[in-house]
Amino acid sequence: MRTAEIKRTTNETDIYLSLNLDGTGVYSVDTGCGFLDHMLELFSKHSRIDLTVTCKGDTKVDFHHTAEDIGIALGDALKTALGNKAGIMRYGDIVLPMDEALILAAVDLGGRAYLGFDADIPCPSVGNFDTELVEEFFAAFTRVGEFNLHIKKLAGKNTHHIIEGIYKAVARAILAAKQVDPALGGAIPSTKGSL
Repeated sequence: MRTAEIKRTTNETDIYLSLNLDGTGVYSVDTGCGFLDHMLELFSKHSRIDLTVTCKGDTKVDFHHTAEDIGIALGDALKTALGNKAGIMRYGDIVLPMDEALILAAVDLGGRAYLGFDADIPCPSVGNFDTELVEEFFAAFTRVGEFNLHIKKLAGKNTHHIIEGIYKAVARAILAAKQVDPALGGAIPSTKGSL
């Protein structure tokens, strides 16, 4: 089973996160931020990663630490659950429509951390969630998860649709990349012999 359980406690957040890469997209999410809950639920459903997240954060300040630290925990869990990455597809990409929004996401689970984020978001907030935290979340996720992720907005005007499209597109790209390819016979998908 490709699973992981992360407990992360700082002066700013107290997080429990568990995942199963070979799940069906069952989720239980309580971050203290309704919009972030919704995005993580979408991520779980569309990546088919079973996901449990609870976070008690310093939300009286704002949601910055909550979003960033959950990204850290999710990256740690993904890296742990992937193990040595034997037999995985490694790459995944999609161009995903969400009403008027069109989002490209491409991922390489190859062990190097990089985020390319090219998605201007029209409004500074959705409800009480600062939209600049979308990039902060994915920066933490990729840095700790040690994978390449490119996100590009090709079209879109509605802030909610753009962000929802981003989370869904990343989920679908990871869904493809984490799959085990039977043709590899358990081999590491790299000429280096390790990822």
